Amino acid sequence: MRYHNITKDDMLNGDGLRVVLWVAGCTHKCKNCHNPVTWDICGGIPFDEKAKKEIFECLQKPYISGITLSGGDPLHPANCSDIANLIKEIRRDYPEKTIWLYTGFCWEEVCTLDAVQNADILVDGPYIEEEKDTSLHWRGSANQRVIDVKKSLEAGKVILYCED
Repeated sequence: MRYHNITKDDMLNGDGLRVVLWVAGCTHKCKNCHNPVTWDICGGIPFDEKAKKEIFECLQKPYISGITLSGGDPLHPANCSDIANLIKEIRRDYPEKTIWLYTGFCWEEVCTLDAVQNADILVDGPYIEEEKDTSLHWRGSANQRVIDVKKSLEAGKVILYCED
């Protein structure tokens, strides 16, 4: 897996103050994407132990609510296994921290993946320029959903985290 950046104090990509890992690789290539530099799966730099240590040190801080995995697309086929392993390690070491996962795939396509099943929140769906809505929390277009993963898995249907 490769990544472009680690943001240490983000308030826009999930609830609370968060660490954000911006991974490389996206097949969706949404029109007017806010982060097209992350599309290339070979872009950025290798995600190594130093990068993981940086994330884990940030997560130790009591004022950090959790981590958001974005990009690019963390569920790009080349990222999915590494993301699943990272999520499991974070869940083990920081069970009180929330894990948000952004993807251009829809819930119905990815709900069985380990990475998704171990996350708390999934923001799904591609960004659609024609449905852009700047009043929405944590998403750019009206087709995207902020999904409570645990409740959705229990109910066997999509349960939204919050209504805008």
